[in-house]
Amino acid sequence: MAKNDVLLLKPIEGIGDEGEQVKVKAGYARNYLFPKKLAVPMTQANRKQLEALQRAREARKTNELAAAEALAARFARIHLAIPVKTGPGGRLFGSVTAADLQARLADEGVEVSRKQMPVYKPVRTLGKHSTKVRLHADVQVDFEFDVVSENPIDGSEGTS
Repeated sequence: MAKNDVLLLKPIEGIGDEGEQVKVKAGYARNYLFPKKLAVPMTQANRKQLEALQRAREARKTNELAAAEALAARFARIHLAIPVKTGPGGRLFGSVTAADLQARLADEGVEVSRKQMPVYKPVRTLGKHSTKVRLHADVQVDFEFDVVSENPIDGSEGTS
């Protein structure tokens, strides 16, 4: 199978960062990377561009790390209480997922993707819970949140 040496102009997950020289399948380069301006063929003229792209990558990584550390500091100050509907005995209707957490954090002014906040098992109980939030390759935060009932829990709901 034919492979091409290409110079990545933008980071591509699973392939490499901007400014890297990588080998990819010829069809992938020709049909996807080149038309979307994500990469250029590796030629002698493009080798000069390599240094400029590597400097840009280092500057971008430094900025991303600083932003992630600032966001980690904001996470330390956030206390989330997620109200959920409950039935008799405090049993939850449904569960709390990463999407619910993401929406509540967006209400607080913190934007994170669901990929950064894996909730491996949906939360199905009331009380304190925690999850790890990966803000950067070097910055990870343990985030705690409470799941509370939006209606009062009464042990006599089912008896009349």
